[in-house]
Amino acid sequence: MRKIKRKKRPMTLLEIMIVIFIIGIISSVIGYNMKGSLEKAKAFKTKEGIKKINEIFDLEVASGTLLQDVIDDPGAVLKSSGLVSNVKDLLRDGWGKDYAIRMSKSGRSVIIKSDNYDRYQSKQKKKSKNTLALNDDDEVEEDED
Repeated sequence: MRKIKRKKRPMTLLEIMIVIFIIGIISSVIGYNMKGSLEKAKAFKTKEGIKKINEIFDLEVASGTLLQDVIDDPGAVLKSSGLVSNVKDLLRDGWGKDYAIRMSKSGRSVIIKSDNYDRYQSKQKKKSKNTLALNDDDEVEEDED
């Protein structure tokens, strides 16, 4: 019995180019999907940061801190609360911009806003309106009658 030795055939340049092309397509799809995920993560961080700051401010005002002091120096109020380890980071939204902190018109509460978060929310509303308009035109017209 003879053993037949097979020669190992090396990969051709075309095969290597096809593999590189496929890897490129996969990485571009992943990169495109990551962009949306990063925006969602920034929005989530901002939303949760606003909630946390509001809760701390409410606790501090309930314990005797003047509302005007909260508006004038929010960093000092957060630091004195003892509930925040990194005050500078908490006072920035997911995009790295400082929150706009002001008093409500009634003068009884604090309003915390982020321009970037507001823009993100308006984009999401536009997307959902466009999706509804493109996919459900007939159903919307029927509901209106």
